[in-house]
Formats: sequence, C-alpha cells, structure tokens
Amino acid sequence: MGVGFVLEDHSNLPRVPGTVILEEDVAHSETVTGDLKHGTGRNAHIVLTPQPSEDPNDPLNWSTARKLTIMLITGMGTILYGACFGPLLNASLVVIAEDLKVTITDITLLSGYQVLVVGCTAPFVSAFSRKYGKRSLFVLSSVAAVIGNLVGSTSKDYNQLLAARIIQGLSVSTYESLLLVVIGDLFFVHERGIYFSVVSFLLAAVSNLASVVCGPITTNLGWKYLFHISLALSVAQTIAQIFFVPETTYQRDHKYEIDELTTDNFEELAAAEHQHEKTLQASQLENATSRQSAGVPARKTFWQNMKLFDGTYSDENLLALIIAPFAICMNLAVCYVIVVQGWFVGMYVAVAFVLAQIFGYPPYNLNPQSIGYLSLGPFIGGLIAMLLFSGVTDPIMMFMTRKNKGVYEPEYRLLISVLGVASGAGLFGYGYVTQNAGSPYLAATLHGIIIFGVMALIVATSSYALDAYRDMNNEIFIMGMLFKNFLLYGFTYFINNWLATTGPQHVFNVFGATGFGVMVGLPIMYVFGKKYRSFWHRHNLLEQFHIRTHAE
Repeated sequence: MGVGFVLEDHSNLPRVPGTVILEEDVAHSETVTGDLKHGTGRNAHIVLTPQPSEDPNDPLNWSTARKLTIMLITGMGTILYGACFGPLLNASLVVIAEDLKVTITDITLLSGYQVLVVGCTAPFVSAFSRKYGKRSLFVLSSVAAVIGNLVGSTSKDYNQLLAARIIQGLSVSTYESLLLVVIGDLFFVHERGIYFSVVSFLLAAVSNLASVVCGPITTNLGWKYLFHISLALSVAQTIAQIFFVPETTYQRDHKYEIDELTTDNFEELAAAEHQHEKTLQASQLENATSRQSAGVPARKTFWQNMKLFDGTYSDENLLALIIAPFAICMNLAVCYVIVVQGWFVGMYVAVAFVLAQIFGYPPYNLNPQSIGYLSLGPFIGGLIAMLLFSGVTDPIMMFMTRKNKGVYEPEYRLLISVLGVASGAGLFGYGYVTQNAGSPYLAATLHGIIIFGVMALIVATSSYALDAYRDMNNEIFIMGMLFKNFLLYGFTYFINNWLATTGPQHVFNVFGATGFGVMVGLPIMYVFGKKYRSFWHRHNLLEQFHIRTHAE
C-alpha cells in the first residue's frame, strides 16, 4: 500500500497517468526531471505540470496579471449568469406569483425551464468548445444574457417572463462549466487548488448573496428591477469579455502533458527545452524574423486575439463531440464524480426552491427582504469554506506528495471530501428546525453548514477529476452540469407540493440520508483510485468505441 492508503498499481505500466514527480528534491529525480521546466522562487523545486511549450501564445506562458484578468472577467460572468440567474427570483416567488396571478409552483417552474435549457445545451457547449475553442462561446453566452435581461425587464405577463428565463438559460452552461476547464488551461497542477476553491465559491455560495440582494430590491423597488440591474451589469461584463479575454484553448504537443504520459522518458522534452534556450539567446542578438525561422511562433497581436473563431482544435465531427460527454460515464470513477457533484449541488439548490414557501407563510410570515437576508447564512458558510480550502487544499496535496517521496497522486485531492459530512448533518438539522418553527437564524446557520459540506465535495472531486482524468475534463464538467440541471428540473415539478404535504423535516431527512449514501463511495475511490486509473488506461472503453476526448 502506498503513502496515505492509496493502493499501488502492480501492472506493467512504467507510470500510471495522473501520477507525476512533482517535488524533484524530495524524489531525488534530478537525472529524470532535471532538464524540465520548474517553478520560480520558493517553487523552484517543483516540476511544472503540464510542461509549458516554447510558444509565447501558450496560456501557460502568459503573465500572472493576464491570467488573473481572464479569471476575474470570466469569473464575473460566472457570478452573474452561472450563480445568480438561477436564484434570481427565489426570494420573490410569493410576490411574483401574486402579481401575475399564478401559483408558486408556476413561478418555481420558471427556474425549472431555465435549468432544463441549461442541461439541454450542455453537450453542445462541450462539442463547440472542443471544436472551435471557448472564446466564442463565452462571448455569445454573455450576449444571450443581455438579451434575456432585456426581455425580463420589459415583462408584462407570465409567458414573457418565461421567455426571458429561457433566453437567460442559454448563457448559463458556458459559464457554469467551462471556467473550471479554463483553470486547467492557465495554471499548473500545484497552483490549481486555490482557483478551484474560488470558482466553487462563485458557483455555490455567491448564489445566496444574490437572494440577499434580490429580496430588498423586490421589496423596495419591485421585482422588475432585478432584471433592470442585471441588464446593466451584463452589458459591462460582455464588453470586458470581448476585449480582454482571449482564447485559452491551446493545441499543445502531447509530450508536454507529462501528467498524462505512462513513461518518464523525457529526453525529447529536455532536448526541446535546450533548443528553446539557444533560440532565446540567439534572439537577443537577432531580430524577431530569425526567432520565427528557428521555430518559435510570434506573439499574437491584440487584434488577432480579438477573433471569435481562430480555426479548429479537433478534427472530429460535431456529432461525435456531442456524444462524448455521455460516453465518459463508462469510466466508473468519472461517473461517480458526476453523481456526487450533481446530487449534492442539486439538493442544496432545492433548498432555495422552498425557502420562500417555508418562511413566507405562517408561522414565519417573512417578506421577500427578510427571506433574502436568510441567505446570508449559506453565503457566510461558503465564504468560510472558500477561505479554508483555498489555504489548505494545495498545502495538503504538497504535504502528501512529500510523504510519498515527491510523487503526486491525484487521490490526495480527495482528502478534504471528509468534510462533506457536514452537508448531510446540516440537512437533517435544517429539516428539524423548520418543521418545529425554530429560529430562522438557526435555520440560516444550518444552511451555511450545508453549503460548507457541499463545497468540500465540489472542490475535492473537481480538482481530482482534472488531475486524474485531464484528457476528458471538458466532458466531465459539462456532464456534471447536465446531470445537476436535469435533476433540478425534476425537483421543480414536485418539491413544493411534497414539502406542503409531508412537511420540511421529511423532505430534508430524505435529502440528508441520500447524501450520506452517495458519499459512501469516496473512501473506495480514494484507496483504489490509482489502480482504477491504471485499469482504465489499459482497458479504455472510449478508445474501443473510437470516441475521442479533447486531449487527443
């Protein structure tokens, strides 16, 4: 058994894909990795994984300021569309239902139809992002958000409001799934933990802040101002996305993807590195033309980066690419990650669907503003989770790597998933408190505990999936989003009536019990994960069915 109870692989593979020498000084691997690119400063002993190419247009070679700008602008889109569009009306359900003279279930279904659109567009987002890159999808999604907000801000009846929510849904898939893939485009393995924590916070906890803000807006200005304000913000985000976020998809020679290789034979890569050093020295004495003739591409200009489409990144036909997100479920570990993320996020969002129903009627009788303030609990819980996981995820991974003689195993990312038990416990407590008309402040605190546990699971499984099966990360995150959104669409049809019939305690006890049941597989995946990675590489069903993932 390996370090940390991760079982070693005893097949004939020289190295299991995903396992990589990360700490050179601890691994004493200088003869193997000494000529590869390393980090700088205090990370000078860390072998960069994946290895950046010699191309200045390779996103891994971009400056930290440029990478952070991309993350900030695209992250703003994730907040506005991926996080806030879904709960935009949650605190105002009762008021909107009375204004439009429809039932609460009808208003909940507005969100249901939106998540249905999100789920249905997910495979197409995956296919187009692999075929044509991500930039065009981000821009077009932002434009769809602007149009949806414009329609919503002029709504006069239920059908127009429904149209607005559907158009908004067209913008969600890209920002909800591809920002996680962008992290893999821009950052090395040892840098990703903090960004996964932040993006998980944006997608989960920030949605609660939307309710905190939206409730008072509805109470003081009216629910249409939710769309008026969102319209102004989406216009600003769209402009920034167009002018300051270039394409991050990059066709890098597979020899640089050292975490996906099954051998430690890096001679070709080291030779390329030496040739690059010689080219750099020569370029100091000669002009850019000689640099290009030596095989080093020229840096793209601002206007070249403004192209919505810059060629294709896959020679597969679109139908095969659309099928790929479904096909990856043949990998049991990947399928389990998708179920864990989808189920827990689905249950968590389902709480928001019934929030106004629980607290808008007796015995609470809260107005939309007060209902919105209750979402401060999960927002604070998510903020604590983000700060904690941002600070400990990468250090825990590096600690385990040092214990493992400098060799990194993706399973180390799963260690923080043990904190996911907080979500199940929080669901049981939330049901008990609301069933017995307990303190709304205590209910909000328990809501925060739920999101803390959910974020632990999201951060752990997302980072594990990216590092263990990076060749299909596009498809993994797209399929996770598709599963979650179809689950939520189903919830919108019955959850309000279910809660009215049986009471909140029964509903949340069921959620808590199923949550604990879903988590049972995490220790198994941790212990046997490396063995299964080896088994999958040797018996890859995708290859047998001639289905290609993005890295191929």
